[in-house]
Amino acid sequence: MRYVAPTREALDRRVLASPPLSHWSGYAAFVEGDAWPDVDALNACWSGESRHRFVTQDKALLADGLHYEERIAKRGAIATRPRNWHDLFNAFVWLRHGPLKRALNARQVAEIAIMGPRERSRPQCALTHFDEAGMVVSLRDPAMLAAWDTHDWHALFWTFRDAWLRGDARVEVFGHALLEHALTPGKLLVGKALVVMGQGDALARCAEAIASGAILNDPLELRPLPVSGVPGWHPDTGDEAFYTTAPCFQPLRAGRVYPAPL
Repeated sequence: MRYVAPTREALDRRVLASPPLSHWSGYAAFVEGDAWPDVDALNACWSGESRHRFVTQDKALLADGLHYEERIAKRGAIATRPRNWHDLFNAFVWLRHGPLKRALNARQVAEIAIMGPRERSRPQCALTHFDEAGMVVSLRDPAMLAAWDTHDWHALFWTFRDAWLRGDARVEVFGHALLEHALTPGKLLVGKALVVMGQGDALARCAEAIASGAILNDPLELRPLPVSGVPGWHPDTGDEAFYTTAPCFQPLRAGRVYPAPL
């Protein structure tokens, strides 16, 4: 069933105080205000010089006949629908994570050149899944990765609860559709993750690996993560039973094996 976000008027603004939306508080004025921001307001938020600009998606823009990704690559124009949560969160991600967005765009355009605008390759599916629902997860403890490998959600989130609370395990939600879904209070969120082990700039490592074509060549490379299980990300994470009863915590499918982390 297609997700329908709450209207701006009906939005329960308490969702903005909890992850993942609380991590985007720098853009809270665009979400909390009574009026929708226009592309000029969004473009004023670019840091430094950028060839990219948000442009209103209308018939005149679409008359150029370009694919969405090609328009970004050729003209730096990011088509943005007015009064639209999905595209607003997409703008936020562009503003914060430009290198990752540019890497995805370059890969998409390269695939379009091979497949044409109407067909979609396995790499394109992987790139799109990450763009829409992706997250970058940083881990330090191999035992946490082992629990994730087997979908031992109780161990990953409850046994290793302190690691999440200390910041030894961190999640950066990247997918703008996932952020949009977080507008619904208490919604069980499941994202598609890239995993980085150790310290350092996890986002930069992912951007480099995507740009080089080393990763995101198949959707099965992405690990599902019921991110609502991260302590503090859902009202029920203080209840141990949550991790064995909530429908977002699915068992591992037979034969499913995940790739090594970055």
